[in-house]
Amino acid sequence: MAVLDEIRKCARSALWPVIGALLLAYFSYHMVQGDHGLLSLLQLRTKVEQANALHASLQTEREQLEARVALLRPDNLDPDMLEERARVMLNFAHPNELVILDGTTRNNR
Repeated sequence: MAVLDEIRKCARSALWPVIGALLLAYFSYHMVQGDHGLLSLLQLRTKVEQANALHASLQTEREQLEARVALLRPDNLDPDMLEERARVMLNFAHPNELVILDGTTRNNR
């Protein structure tokens, strides 16, 4: 009986540190691996960087398209841009240009 009482006494004194260590391990694991943990934060930062890069490239493309559209406005019509668009839409070519037909057809309508 004395041995059993001693084991109970040691178990009682070790109970709270064991519970504390288990809680620390639980929260430490979820701090790293959880839905809002460090690994999720790193993945989210990577996605934000990719989204910012995509946004920058799309912004550049939009600015280029806006510049081309500005050249076709009636108040500021660029003859070269008008000729380019008319040739594309009407499938025209200059007499001194060489046209190579590759057998594929495109429908621009």
